[in-house]
Amino acid sequence: MGIRPGKLLVSRFSDGEIRVEISENVRGKDIYVLQSTCPPVNENLMELLVVMDALKRASALRVNAIIPYYGYGRQDQKDKPRVAIAAKVVADLLSVAGADRVITIDLHADQIQGFFTVPVDHLFGTFVFINALRGDLRGDEIVVAPDAGGVERARLFASRLKLDLALMDYRKNGAAARIVGNVKGRRIIILDDMIDSGRTVIRTAEVAKAAGADIVDACSVHAVLSGDAVEKIVSSPIRTLMVTDTIPLSQSAEQCEKIVTVSISPMLAEVVKRVHFDESISSIFAEI
Repeated sequence: MGIRPGKLLVSRFSDGEIRVEISENVRGKDIYVLQSTCPPVNENLMELLVVMDALKRASALRVNAIIPYYGYGRQDQKDKPRVAIAAKVVADLLSVAGADRVITIDLHADQIQGFFTVPVDHLFGTFVFINALRGDLRGDEIVVAPDAGGVERARLFASRLKLDLALMDYRKNGAAARIVGNVKGRRIIILDDMIDSGRTVIRTAEVAKAAGADIVDACSVHAVLSGDAVEKIVSSPIRTLMVTDTIPLSQSAEQCEKIVTVSISPMLAEVVKRVHFDESISSIFAEI
């Protein structure tokens, strides 16, 4: 955007409590706080909340929370008895801390937008992959959704690239996993919103290879990559894993030759400009 970041001091008390001090005048200003609630999730979330509180108490006009990766997003429904809907708890915390608007990328479930009482701009991080892939298509690609929850995301992605769509059919009752769609001899592109342990995307890659796929590439917006996920990817049939920088990569992930990063910074910069000047955001994605 061509502007310098604002100055603030984040420190810790001896017992680990987070202390925040805004180092410049923010009275009457439109503030954008950029923080992913990625690992360490609770530390980053609490830091974001305390920063927003400090800004509101310093008389900021409007506090916009830019959360590229929304932690606790996988706990978006009561799928079992006596479990929390933690995504709603986080939404309440952000609102109480002073967020006037939330800008986030590829929520795990669209319904999370409804947990907020403030406006939410839900951006499509998968769209940054479209420009990255367009110049590298050979003509026989097919997009694969690794699970039923990602079908709509994959369908839109495939439509923008004018590619065919396939679906991974995996059932926990012991039935054999299979790809619904013709992948034999083709380059497949697995699309998912998040890669954590890597189990889902690797299973899809293995099934696709067994079905005769020629090349297996994958795209995932949020590279959580916990545990030994990087090592699993290295030994998997996946040729290239394309991710964004919504989450800072670990050292092992940065050094992994299979992992390629596409930055979301240009998209976020354009969104911030449009929010500030009250312009359309949806038209950004219509142009891609």
